[in-house]
Amino acid sequence: MPTLVAEESQITNLKLMFGASGVKANELVTTLSSEATIFDIIQAIIKTKPTEIDSPFSVLDLRVVIDLMNKWTTNLPTVKPFYAVKCNPNISLLSTLASLGSNFDCASKVEIESILSLGVSPERIIYANPCKPESHIKYAASVGVNVTTFDSIGEVEKIKKWHPNCELILRIKPEEESGARFCLGLKYGALLNEVPKLLKAANMAGLKVTGVAFHIGSMGADAQAYRGAILLAKAVFETASQLGMPKMKILDIGGGFSSGSKFDEASLSIRDGIKSYFENEGDLDVIAEPGTYFAETAFTLATKVIGKRVRGELKEYWIDDGIYGTLCMSVYDYFIITCSTLRFDSKHENATYKDTKTYPSTVFGPTCDSTDTVLKKYPLPELEMNDWLVFSNMGAYTTSCATNFNGFSSSAKNTYIAYSS
Repeated sequence: MPTLVAEESQITNLKLMFGASGVKANELVTTLSSEATIFDIIQAIIKTKPTEIDSPFSVLDLRVVIDLMNKWTTNLPTVKPFYAVKCNPNISLLSTLASLGSNFDCASKVEIESILSLGVSPERIIYANPCKPESHIKYAASVGVNVTTFDSIGEVEKIKKWHPNCELILRIKPEEESGARFCLGLKYGALLNEVPKLLKAANMAGLKVTGVAFHIGSMGADAQAYRGAILLAKAVFETASQLGMPKMKILDIGGGFSSGSKFDEASLSIRDGIKSYFENEGDLDVIAEPGTYFAETAFTLATKVIGKRVRGELKEYWIDDGIYGTLCMSVYDYFIITCSTLRFDSKHENATYKDTKTYPSTVFGPTCDSTDTVLKKYPLPELEMNDWLVFSNMGAYTTSCATNFNGFSSSAKNTYIAYSS
């Protein structure tokens, strides 16, 4: 079993990385053994900290984040990532991404504050919310966040009043359906026939429109939708030129990225679209707003079995996290859950399951709400009290969407920082 002690130089580097984030050195639990998997790390945490582990906890694997950044720069070397803070605002994740050179997509005053607290320059922030409270616009102006999105005349008027030096990026709605499960075009994005009116309004207000943004939607979007949206953005660039406005310089291709083969497909479509429609734009800045891409696979959740009931072949269990907490995304039928089990004896040593047979099992969350059900008829070995269920890929829109319903505090849950093999 790998230890929880890393080489001194590695620990020092991690402490320096997180120093600006407010993470105390003694909160860093790092496993940097060359043979340690994330599963080994979770076992080691449970074994070495048995008196502290009285609630669910997560592990942030820095190796995953670093690998994903390397993959991004390989696939999309000309596209600057602006991490979407809303996806997972964990301060250690933000600090890691900042150290790797990421910029940030913020949608509120609180998100801007969290990024500035890391010592990140405001020039590395885009205020990517097309409809903002006036007080948040005033705050952005006061701290030097000078780029934001808009898609309405009302927003132009607010920005003119409270942040007249802010550069604008026009958010447009892609014309093609991408097949995404979350279609953000239902709420944001100007239609192509609305573009001239919006550009003229911004120009009349003395505001500089420096680019175009779009978002094809999240989860399951067709990668080819990027190419169609890039073509639409090119039409907006040309419209601005025809109106005699200053040349646009920013193309914001939004988010909707996931890791793995889907990212390879999206990258190919994006590179092809940029080459086809912006090949002669030598001074073009292309940016993106990935969230799930960086956060989803970097976090693993460990939960403890706190209750059990047997009804024939059906086994029912209660765990200490659920749909009102980190497992909130499990309410969606397309959310694929990957679950593993852990068992320890009275000395906190690994114990094996005597019966390797699996049974159809229902797993409930800890609240009194009967809909707080995480798994239904899921094949699991017969579990006992204080066994553990470990859930992979738990970083995207999990803790950021969790609640404190019924007094089960999501905000009090520990996140351990590790570096797996």
